[in-house]
Amino acid sequence: MKLLFIFCALSCFLGILKLPIEYYTFLRIVVSLGAILAIYNFIKIRNYFWLGIFAGILLLFNPIFPIYLYQKSIWLPIDVVVGILFLLLTFFQKKDEKNETVSDVSTPPKIKPLEKIITPKNKN
Repeated sequence: MKLLFIFCALSCFLGILKLPIEYYTFLRIVVSLGAILAIYNFIKIRNYFWLGIFAGILLLFNPIFPIYLYQKSIWLPIDVVVGILFLLLTFFQKKDEKNETVSDVSTPPKIKPLEKIITPKNKN
C-alpha cells in the first residue's frame, strides 16, 4: 500500500515534465487507484477531513469522467500538491503503525483477586 502511494507521488512529480498525452491518462488511473485506497483507509479510521481531500483528488483525476483544465500551467501546482499529499500520507501511516505496535505490546490491566471484591465488611 505504501509503495502505491510512493508510486503515485513519483508519478505526479513526473507529470510536471512535458510528456505525451498517454502518460497523463496513465497518471489519472494511478492517482485514482491511490485515492480510492486512501479513501478506504480514511473511512476505516473515521478521518473525514482527509477523506474529503482525497475524494476531491479522486474527482479531479478520475479517468472515467475526466476533468480537462486545458493548460499545463494549471496542472503543474496540482500535480506537485497531490504528490506531496501522497508522500505525507505515506509518512503519516508509518508513524501510525509505530503507535499501533507500541499499544499492542502494552501490559494488560491488573485484575484484582475475586476474594477482595466479594469479602463482606466486618461489623465489629
